[in-house]
Amino acid sequence: MLPELKLSPLRYTLAIIDLGGFHAAAKQLHRSQPAISMAVRDLEERLGQRLFEKGNGKAALTPFGRWCEPRFRELVAHHDRICRDALAIARQQRGHVDIAAVPSVASRLMPTLLAGFLEAFPGIDISLQDGHSERVNEMVLKGEVELGITSLWLPDDALTFEILLHDDIGVVCRDDHPLARKDALHWQALKPYTLIRNGTSRLLQGSSAEELLTNSTLYISNMISLTAMLEAGIGITTLPRLAFQEEHDQLRFIPLSTPRLERQIGLLQRTGQSLSPAGQAMNNYLLDQLRDKPNMEVSISKYD
Repeated sequence: MLPELKLSPLRYTLAIIDLGGFHAAAKQLHRSQPAISMAVRDLEERLGQRLFEKGNGKAALTPFGRWCEPRFRELVAHHDRICRDALAIARQQRGHVDIAAVPSVASRLMPTLLAGFLEAFPGIDISLQDGHSERVNEMVLKGEVELGITSLWLPDDALTFEILLHDDIGVVCRDDHPLARKDALHWQALKPYTLIRNGTSRLLQGSSAEELLTNSTLYISNMISLTAMLEAGIGITTLPRLAFQEEHDQLRFIPLSTPRLERQIGLLQRTGQSLSPAGQAMNNYLLDQLRDKPNMEVSISKYD
């Protein structure tokens, strides 16, 4: 069985070598000289060889001691390096966190949020992926990312979902459409017009506006294509406010007042799975910045 080498005797040995003697090492280390001598003697017994020559009044290394010196230095340095790294990660001074978000959140909220996070935690690296809500859920479940910012359409015991914000649903149409002049809309006002369904149209299910889905014959899942259809005047659609691309001057967002519907955006993580220190820092930061606060007014460029 290999002997267990304690770190303190190794440090004492190196101090004796560097300072030229047991007395100087004891003074530097704030230990008594007998304590230093006893620790070194115990180390020699564990190794089965003397480290220092005996009886010449100097801290002269034996051949075995000369062989051990660079290896002791390497071992102590390796220990200290691991200790520093572990403490930095534990204290959220260093680390890496993988997160995923639906595109509307990734493009409208994350630029400002990540800028603030990096200022608060400059030593933490971040990897951000975007995808539709089901893809974000899948990445969290598979452990590809630690945290997801998304909607949870169906409850899942394997996932913990904490609501961050509520994203109101509205009607999007071209700015010359008859509905564009309204400040708010009742769902029945949409009945005469062609409704283009999209991935978030399921939010109308179970509400009084569900009839609109039944009568719709056009479904587009891609935001670029949906925007083109809207700008061409093919029809109207419903979207969460965050998913509305405000940079398209031809389009207008009108809140849906009846029924009042919303998309819940929340923080997703695996149930019963601890976060890394960096992941916990991101989790706490997002909760502090977003929970129970109004939506941030920034531009978006994609669709979830």
